[in-house]
Amino acid sequence: MTNSPFSFVLIFGPPASGKMTVGQELQKLTEYKLFYNHMSLELVNQFFDFGTPNFRKLDKKIRFDIFKAVANSAINGLIFTLVWDLNDKGDEEYIDEIVHLFKDRNPKIYFVELQCTLEERLIRNKHEHRLALKPTKRNVDASEKRLLNNESKYRMNTLEGEIPYKSIFKINNTHLAAREVAEKIVAHFGLE
Repeated sequence: MTNSPFSFVLIFGPPASGKMTVGQELQKLTEYKLFYNHMSLELVNQFFDFGTPNFRKLDKKIRFDIFKAVANSAINGLIFTLVWDLNDKGDEEYIDEIVHLFKDRNPKIYFVELQCTLEERLIRNKHEHRLALKPTKRNVDASEKRLLNNESKYRMNTLEGEIPYKSIFKINNTHLAAREVAEKIVAHFGLE
């Protein structure tokens, strides 16, 4: 176990809001490691259908093994992305469970919420970069259908004043490049 400074940046928002792409740009600026949501999802989906008990169990095991290994390493920062259903208390408990894994590193925890219009997210859902790194999105019609279903089923952006104890930095990135968003995150939190 190392006592070196450690930062954990959680980027959340609806599907296709730019979490992975912003994370990639933030990684370039900070040299933190990036673990975007689909890294484990795509792997596990090769064996089990999304959302099944085996899928959820294996996905969580992979993620938490990586988080534990990072927590016990000299890595100085980790960026993680996910979709957070704010109406599901279990999602917040899951996030708290992740954060708790880093407690011995006396971490600095940063929450970033991306807000983006549905119209823009439908365009981004078809971007070549997204499709290259997320094979499950390559059936664009099915992916768009899931995106719209999620939109009606889940609440993926916070309400004004919600969860103040997490000090969430909200960014509407509908008209911003990923690099601009990453620069705003660095400036807001004073990341190095």
